[in-house]
Amino acid sequence: MVIVILGVVSSMVAVAMRGPVDAYFAAARRAALTDVADGVMRRLERDVRKALPNSLRTPSNQCLEFIPTKTGGRYRADGSAAALNFDTTDTSFNMLGRNSTLPADQRIVARAGLVAGDFVVVYNLGPSVPGADAYNLDNLAEVTGLGTEFQNTTPLNGWESPISISSKQFPLASGGNRFHVVPGAERVVSYVCSGGALYRTVNASNFTSSCPSSGAKVADRVVCNFDYSGDDLSRNALVRINLQITDSSGKEPVQLQQEVHVNNTP
Repeated sequence: MVIVILGVVSSMVAVAMRGPVDAYFAAARRAALTDVADGVMRRLERDVRKALPNSLRTPSNQCLEFIPTKTGGRYRADGSAAALNFDTTDTSFNMLGRNSTLPADQRIVARAGLVAGDFVVVYNLGPSVPGADAYNLDNLAEVTGLGTEFQNTTPLNGWESPISISSKQFPLASGGNRFHVVPGAERVVSYVCSGGALYRTVNASNFTSSCPSSGAKVADRVVCNFDYSGDDLSRNALVRINLQITDSSGKEPVQLQQEVHVNNTP
């Protein structure tokens, strides 16, 4: 009789405990998925914020691509020999400030033999303005050398860094005398959803891309949707990212939505 009663009680306890146990494992599964989705979203957001102004584009809602930047600066524009000349081709200019004091991952690097240097881009307006699109190499020149930094006491009383570039006549000057620097080893970055996976692809050889469904896999079992609302040269645009990730069981997918602010001021 005791054994029978214990069996009945045990069965009742097992039934009562099944719900909380299942809920615990479901919560753990959702937490793990949310952590993965959040990590993917943070990486996407970090990359998008470093995009060259007016370089973001979405060839499809499954692909987001852009030209990344590593740093930026101001060029000398006082009409002297050290200033960047927009009236004819130029091969050098002085950057205001010291390149050597920048963080290691932001320092401008010049070509070294067969290793490409970084690229200087001035006033990129994208495909909406013919002749001012970095994808077409309209306003882009490779850094071929770096001169000795010096302190100029007339008239700026500040440091300058001479930069040599491939011969280029930039079509448009920047109102704020600004330029951006694109890393030579990472010229176009693409995020592509294909076959249930999200890939991050880097083009290190040229400034063209066709949303390749290969490269470094960022996440598995993912459905994504990209939308960009900045093709009208608006200075402030948005990238809308929608990610849905599931685990191997396919239960309860986690969906995250994020809007990333894009500063398109060239």
